[in-house]
Parts: sequence; C-alpha cells; structure tokens
Amino acid sequence: MERYTGAFEEAVDGARQQERHYQLLSALQSLVKELPRCAAAGRNGRLKWPWSCPRSPRPSARSSFQQRLSYTMLSDLALALLDGTVFEIVQGLLEIQHLTEKSLYNQRLRLQNEHRVLRQALRQKHQEAQQACRPHNLPVLQAAQQRELEAVEYRIREEQRAMDQKIVLELDRKVADQQSTLEKAGVAGFYVTTNPQELTLQMNLLELIRKLQQRGCQVGKTAL
Repeated sequence: MERYTGAFEEAVDGARQQERHYQLLSALQSLVKELPRCAAAGRNGRLKWPWSCPRSPRPSARSSFQQRLSYTMLSDLALALLDGTVFEIVQGLLEIQHLTEKSLYNQRLRLQNEHRVLRQALRQKHQEAQQACRPHNLPVLQAAQQRELEAVEYRIREEQRAMDQKIVLELDRKVADQQSTLEKAGVAGFYVTTNPQELTLQMNLLELIRKLQQRGCQVGKTAL
C-alpha cells in the first residue's frame, strides 16, 4: 500500500513540476515579446549592470535577439528556474554587483578629491611664491612653476588612467565570475565569454529572469 502511495505522490509531484514548467515557459515566451527595452552589451562588449538600457535597439537587432531566444533555450531556462534557486543566485549577484560598483565609485571619488586638494595646494604654493618673488625674477619663477604644474597634471592623468583601468578589469572579472556562477547553476546560454553578441544574449536572459522575479514577488511563485 505504501508503495502505491509513494508512486501516487511522485506522479502528483511530477505533474506539479510539469505545470510549473509550463507556467514559467509561457511567462518567458510572453516576456520575450516585451524585449524592446532589452539590455545590451556596453562598449568593448562588457556587461552593464543592472540589466537595463536607456535606449531601445534597432528593430532588426531586437528581432535577432528574439530569434536567438528559441523555444528550446526558453524551455531549458524554465527548467533551471523550477526550484527558485536561480532567482536567489541572480539576486545575490545583483547585490554583489551593486556593492562592487559602489566600492569602485568611492575609490575613484577619493582619488578625484586627492587630486583636487593637490591642485589647490599647488596653486596656493605658486601664488605665495610669486608674491614673495622680486619682479625681475618673476619670469624665471613662472616658467619653473609651469613645468611643475605640467608634471603634476601628467601625474594626475596617469593616476586617473590607472584607476580607470583597474575599474574596467575589476568589472570584467566580476562579469566572468557571474557568467561562471550561472553556468554552474545550469542556466542555459551562460558561459564565460567576451563576445558582444553572446553577452547581449546573456543580458536578455538575465532581463527575463529579473522580470519573472519581479512578477513572482508581486503575485507569488505559483501564479506567474
């Protein structure tokens, strides 16, 4: 009797999973049609988080994105989303991304403030030196100050360039980590790549997951 009961429960669970998969797949197919505001790969093919873009892609590009989101890919995505784990992973990645961006922004802001203080100190130093300088020595002093100013500005540009390179590399590493995490979670379409077309596809998939997650928060996971 217990064997039959167990088999019946397994059949019910299977039917529920199948219904859940159908609901997710139907929701994904509907959301694909709403991708005119889909995310797009940024300059140099880098992902841009959070997953949104201010301008819509060209209709031809939008159609191409939608064509790549085939029934099989959407079905595989729906399967990966069944137990809700991927939603939690995506939310965690988004939170980590925000913390990373905030940290990098603060680092660059601190550097800019240091440069501002440096320029102010140099300007004050030059003014005081000029005030104490004898008139016939002023041209020589001004020439030396100009060389010092140019050296400081060069240093500032180099430090800003190094900071920007650090930010780009850090964000690229973060994207690769995110791609690897989602690949290991079994999310269709995800693997480590820098190909702009593949990045755009991945961002479309993330946009679908994000919208499903929002809808799920509003009406519950069983009523997509």
